[in-house]
Amino acid sequence: MILENRYERGLAKLREIDGEAGERVLESLDGIAPDFARYLIEFPFGDIYTRPGLDLKSREIAVVAALTALGNCAPQLKVHIQGAINVGVSREEVIETIMQMAVYAGFPAALNGLSVAKDVFTQGERQ
Repeated sequence: MILENRYERGLAKLREIDGEAGERVLESLDGIAPDFARYLIEFPFGDIYTRPGLDLKSREIAVVAALTALGNCAPQLKVHIQGAINVGVSREEVIETIMQMAVYAGFPAALNGLSVAKDVFTQGERQ
């Protein structure tokens, strides 16, 4: 019962943040690692994202910063930049967050992050 609630909470939070993009990530795991998809829902979204203390906007800014700093997570960064926008982060705040990472993660990581942001913003304009 607790695990079902955890999964349901996580799925609801994923949908709130990422919408269709989150659903596509889960679908992409169906044929290869359905257990991983469940873990992805239960822990980050069911346990962490539902905690009190930070609102979704703050959480998504932190995720954009972390994924930018890692420098090798373009697909995940793309989903989370869109998620950040979905929960009220402005384009300017996304850009400033990524630029801030140049100080801590280096210019290449920030440049890559800015490229991903440009793709997300351009895709949003086409829709």
